[in-house]
Amino acid sequence: MTEADTRQTQDRWLLLIHQIPPTPNYLRVKIGRRLQRLGAVPIKNSVYCLPSSEQAQEDLQWVLREIVENGGEGSICESRFVDGLSDSQVEALFNAARDAECEMILKEARMGAGEGASAETMALAARLRRRLSSVAAIDFFGATGRLAAEGAVAELERRAQSSETTASDKDHHQRCVDLSGGRTWVTRRGIYIDRIASAWLIRRCIDPAARFKFVGARGYEPEPGELRFDMFEAEYTHTADCCTFEVLLAEFAVNDPALRPIAEIVHDVDLKETKFGRPETSGVESLIAGIAMGNKSDEDRLAQGKAVFDGLYDYFRRKP
Repeated sequence: MTEADTRQTQDRWLLLIHQIPPTPNYLRVKIGRRLQRLGAVPIKNSVYCLPSSEQAQEDLQWVLREIVENGGEGSICESRFVDGLSDSQVEALFNAARDAECEMILKEARMGAGEGASAETMALAARLRRRLSSVAAIDFFGATGRLAAEGAVAELERRAQSSETTASDKDHHQRCVDLSGGRTWVTRRGIYIDRIASAWLIRRCIDPAARFKFVGARGYEPEPGELRFDMFEAEYTHTADCCTFEVLLAEFAVNDPALRPIAEIVHDVDLKETKFGRPETSGVESLIAGIAMGNKSDEDRLAQGKAVFDGLYDYFRRKP
């Protein structure tokens, strides 16, 4: 066994040991959520653990960088447990965390299954499927709770598709008809990938006659009949781990299969993640960055962004 092999065998874990300053108040919550999305578990106060890997090390380095940039401090250590906690006990901590997440998904799926087929049920099934995929990505040791959650979500998806016309579907259709006259959709100035893609989606699939207004990030009071998206207190904006584009797809039950890979690209670029890791993501990110750098006008950004997303849509619609 080589020295590198011996080291890999011994140092099974990465530990982030950090100290977060008391201000800003939101930082501790933000860092906690970041670590939760990575699948890290707390060993004790301010000490978080992940199984050792190159990806985990890079993820923790980004978290540590944010802590330090906000006035905190910390270290990342390669570690093995000699006394106290055993490896099997640490694995149990990871499984307990994933089981708890799966239990919440299971309960929501079972509650939704009792409501019958509707646009709302389809949207719930899509959200729970995304959450379950996120859990699977950080289920390092095969938590048993995933099996039940998988079954419940699959059953919810079956029920959601069992009927094409329900009262809820009619309500949803009426909402889309109401929008067809053309509403004013408001978002923040300086639009980037999520707002460009969301505006493209709104005009293509939700409100073909939509008008767009670009305003400051704070202090805007909406006028009667306006709908806000991807901004503070908006009617349609980030929810849980979904970007605004994903939220609009779910809320308006837009089920075009060609839009799903576009949503995955927008998600990873907007949230600076590699959750879906589509090969097209880096190219789209470069195109949008170029549009933003070359155009101060939001109207120009939107017009050029439309060509990008029209092309992506045609590509994914024709791709086998």
